[in-house]
Amino acid sequence: MVMAMRVNLSIDKEVFNDVYLPYLFADAPRIQIFFGGSSSGKSVFLAQRAVLDVAQGGRNYLVCRNVARTIRNSCFNEILKAINRFKLQDFFKVNKSEMTITCANGYQILFAGLDDPEKIKSITPQRGVITDIWVEEATETDRTAIKQLDKRLRGESQKSKRLILSFNPILQDHWIVSEFFYGWNDSKNVLQDEDRLILRTTYKDNKFLTQDDVEAMESETDPYFRDVYVLGRWGVLGHVIFKNWHTEDLSEYREALDNFRNGLDFGFAKDPAALIHTAYDRKRNRIYILDEVYETGLTNDVLAKRILSLIGKQVVFADSAEPKSIAELRNFGVNIRAVKKGKDSVFGNRKVDRIGTRKVDHLRYNPGGYPLPPRG
Repeated sequence: MVMAMRVNLSIDKEVFNDVYLPYLFADAPRIQIFFGGSSSGKSVFLAQRAVLDVAQGGRNYLVCRNVARTIRNSCFNEILKAINRFKLQDFFKVNKSEMTITCANGYQILFAGLDDPEKIKSITPQRGVITDIWVEEATETDRTAIKQLDKRLRGESQKSKRLILSFNPILQDHWIVSEFFYGWNDSKNVLQDEDRLILRTTYKDNKFLTQDDVEAMESETDPYFRDVYVLGRWGVLGHVIFKNWHTEDLSEYREALDNFRNGLDFGFAKDPAALIHTAYDRKRNRIYILDEVYETGLTNDVLAKRILSLIGKQVVFADSAEPKSIAELRNFGVNIRAVKKGKDSVFGNRKVDRIGTRKVDHLRYNPGGYPLPPRG
């Protein structure tokens, strides 16, 4: 039995996956990383642990994701499930509008998005200090955000401070690898020293999956998705230009964006004409892909209408190999310019001169401008 004496709580250890039990009350080390494949139960465990920690007293949690609105349907709901699973509803007051969960002993679980840094700075629990910061989907965040969060773990407390990261290991060149995974042995699933605890789990560690769940995981054949989401390994995508990207509903960002960049590659029969409408957030070093045209059989007059309806009089940079098409589109009212391509520049194999090579932290894709589900 696992005891949480502060609220006279007795919980059967069978409600936990066995692989996580050694870390249920692991006060140290300060950096704790739980990563691995999908359906491994890591987020469920961390939600369970947060509830028990707060119920015992002395710990306040700040739970974060990169975007605030994604928290409600992930960590927030997972913690509510844990409270209900433990039958602790009478011990916790839940404010759904403010997304705060307060235990009867005064300790709290608070939630915030890293897209609102001013709110992060002002968050203060009603009793004591923040002792634990849990960052879900930590691969969505950048190094600066995590370092700033680590600085929030300050103030006098009888409990040790912990920065907790959970994620699927998307790409092996991610900054998290260089920052925390030094000395990691990929043939083992755990690394623990005085500074770090790193635990890798997969669907095989989750005894609560149904047979259908297991079969769905084991039927994955794509090498990248199998490595990352089935086996919990850092992924490799091969020779691609952009790696750190995900799909997301960008409707709430559109009005605030003003630094637009548009590109056009000509095509007609077999190869489509391709227009991409993007915005660049210099402060966050992110590219937002807002819309696109990708069609075959478009004559230049029809293509012009597509461009004008999508971006209006915004400038669009086009492949300089078709000066006739550029001239025609200009005559149809498109604000078009030819790109400057250096020697041997080929878009298809990354031999591009004159195109910025500055590393982009996040590339967000919203095809057609339609709302998309958040990345989970």
